[in-house]
Amino acid sequence: MNEKIRKDFPLLERQDNGKKIIYFDNAATSLKPLSVIKAVNEYNSTGTANIHRGVHKLSEETSILYEKAHDKTAEFFGAKKEEFVFTKNATEAINSVMYSLLTSDFFTKGDKILLSEMEHHANLVPWQLLEKKGLAELEFVKLNEDFTLNMQDFEEKLDSKTKLVALTHASNTIATINPIKEIGKMAKDNNSLFLVDGAQSAPHMEINFPKLNADFFAFAGHKMLGPSGTGGLIAKKELLEKFNPFLFGGSMIHSVKLHESTWNKIPWKFEAGTPNISGMIGLGKAVEYLKEIGMDKIRDHEKELTRYALEKVAEIASIKVYNPKNEEKQVGILLFEAKGIEAHDLAITLDEFSNIAVRSGMHCAEPLVSSLNPKGLDRASFYLYNTKEEIDEFAQALKTITKSFL
Repeated sequence: MNEKIRKDFPLLERQDNGKKIIYFDNAATSLKPLSVIKAVNEYNSTGTANIHRGVHKLSEETSILYEKAHDKTAEFFGAKKEEFVFTKNATEAINSVMYSLLTSDFFTKGDKILLSEMEHHANLVPWQLLEKKGLAELEFVKLNEDFTLNMQDFEEKLDSKTKLVALTHASNTIATINPIKEIGKMAKDNNSLFLVDGAQSAPHMEINFPKLNADFFAFAGHKMLGPSGTGGLIAKKELLEKFNPFLFGGSMIHSVKLHESTWNKIPWKFEAGTPNISGMIGLGKAVEYLKEIGMDKIRDHEKELTRYALEKVAEIASIKVYNPKNEEKQVGILLFEAKGIEAHDLAITLDEFSNIAVRSGMHCAEPLVSSLNPKGLDRASFYLYNTKEEIDEFAQALKTITKSFL
């Protein structure tokens, strides 16, 4: 990636105390390019109106922009229009699936849901509700010593009682990329539904929904250059037609009587109320931006950064890394600790003295992170606008800080 791309991101020009910010918190949320910022501002300044309601020109113009963004985003993931539902994030997408399965009486007592030990809370806590109701038992696939998924354990736990497999495509902590296509085929052969949490894969690699062997794919737009409050659920058409919606009212309605209502056609059946219109228009611009650069180029760039960062951090004896340590097996995330320094203290010091933004704590994956360090860990995460020079500064800052704490 070159300097031209960096100029598209205004925040990278910001300086504090005469020094530019190094943004290494991309796994939490990404920066926004000018094209996305402009699209959001244009809607708010010259085109504000609701969609699918009014017949005046502002509403019609906005509805066209919204539906174009809808179509562009579906196409970006290789999905059909009717398979794609806008949500406010991946969390809402996963919860939508859970509640739809719950209200459609999909689970019966004795069923199992197969997860892994690396799941984000968003792909764990919703399923705990079903376990508490006695509808399904949660089982967890173990990890290998190199933090990859233990496929032998997966095969042993996938059985006739497994109604749903729900796994992350790429971990937001240990960064592991799971073999989703292989897992999806195994789930299908077992007559299990398969949900993929794609929050950490969608921004960083090409996703073609039909080729994933998945029934559901959830993603977060704000991690892939889009505005906050954007995301989506991609699901097989026959499942969206079969299952009940999660939210009710507004655009998901076809007709209403005092004691009975019918639902709109898919995907609108699952998009209740007024959506984040400006955000979704912005997300449409974000996928345009990513497509223009090319997801293969983005993935190659991040692999190069990951390899370089692993090499630089390995030179610091007091730093311990919890990743596969292989750029082919992981996304651009370093989960690490510094000996003798608590995670929040290290993150604050990196920020205050070096303008380097990293995440610290449990990273919304407490079962896994607390098993590695009960006080939490630090995480540096990279994206298309990050550089080797920034990693050099990061490594130097770690060396300086760790020496000062000894």
